[in-house]
Amino acid sequence: MKPILANRVQTLTPSTTLAITAKAKELKEQGIDVIGLGAGEPDYNTPQNILDAAFKSMNDGYTKYTPAGGLPALKKAIINKLQRDQQITYQPSEILIGIGAKHVLYTLFQVLLNENDEVIIPIPYWVSYPEQVKLAGGVPIYIEGTAEQQYKITAQQIKQAITDKTRAVILNSPSNPTGMIYSKTELQEIAEVCKEANIWIISDEIYEKLIYGDAKHISIAQLSDDAKERTIIINGVSKSHSMTGWRIGYAAGNKEIITAMTDLASHSTSNPVTTSQYATIEAYNGPQDTVEEMRSAFESRLEIIFPQIVAIPGFKVLKPQGAFYLFPDVSEAASKTGYDSVDTFVEALLTEANVAVIPGSGFGAPSTIRLSYATSLDLLEEAVSRIDTFVRSKWQDGLL
Repeated sequence: MKPILANRVQTLTPSTTLAITAKAKELKEQGIDVIGLGAGEPDYNTPQNILDAAFKSMNDGYTKYTPAGGLPALKKAIINKLQRDQQITYQPSEILIGIGAKHVLYTLFQVLLNENDEVIIPIPYWVSYPEQVKLAGGVPIYIEGTAEQQYKITAQQIKQAITDKTRAVILNSPSNPTGMIYSKTELQEIAEVCKEANIWIISDEIYEKLIYGDAKHISIAQLSDDAKERTIIINGVSKSHSMTGWRIGYAAGNKEIITAMTDLASHSTSNPVTTSQYATIEAYNGPQDTVEEMRSAFESRLEIIFPQIVAIPGFKVLKPQGAFYLFPDVSEAASKTGYDSVDTFVEALLTEANVAVIPGSGFGAPSTIRLSYATSLDLLEEAVSRIDTFVRSKWQDGLL
């Protein structure tokens, strides 16, 4: 019997990042020496003190259900973290803990959007934003942040895109995939436009601890009382504490929204994983030296690998300020090496050069690719060397 699927899932596109990662894994299992630069996770194990806390919680018998919105002790740890890092004060009723920041976002859109409500999404965007908006019955409204704008959108662009159906705008700073960060002035201007239009701000801050050089992370929620009231912060420990598989994220914001999200979670997930919650309490309350060690290692890799990427013919790339991605425009390289699109160029990199990268089409930017430098420096340099050799060997104008 052929199933008839719900309309809401028939237009979904699979996660580009997960699809490329799966293909690279398949080739590796065939014995092919593939270097994967697609993964969106740190290449470090979860710090030992966090592992120990999780183990202790299990031995102490903390293996049962918790409140749907998360353990009170974890909410307190998150409140203390937000006060310490962003100087913002929240109450437990304004915090929801969920099964990873991705599912927290999904839950937020489910309680925030009605049919045909619009959400402004910057291009380039994280691959799941549009799909989650559509799953909630909403309509993604795209605004392009060009390379000349450091891939960021402006307050004026947001103002021009707002209609009577606009419910929210998404900000991701530092950005996946670009690594760019919004300045305080840019955020103040955006906050003012959102105040005038009375729309929500969804601030995805999952990469806040991965900042390089003189750049600083500022949460838009810390700029004013109004900005705090209309902002829902989305964050978690996946990137900051190398806990991607533990699946703990959180939302901080308006009490009514958080209550609705908690009610929905009570019917969909019951509660975040108990052991992971105890691990996260230690992640936020314990020593933070490993967070800095990882950040410093990523920055060191960036400093070494960035000029090597810049030197590849046909690659145009801005130096990221945070996260652990490079996002070069490779349209010239694809064209000069005989490929009709960046997607086919990426396929050739995987099958011929044995390097897995993510095509920018999944991020709304089809002239680009995303490369993760969350892997060892030796592998990074080998991967870049393979890409460089591949491009130079196929360049068609004889200029190299």
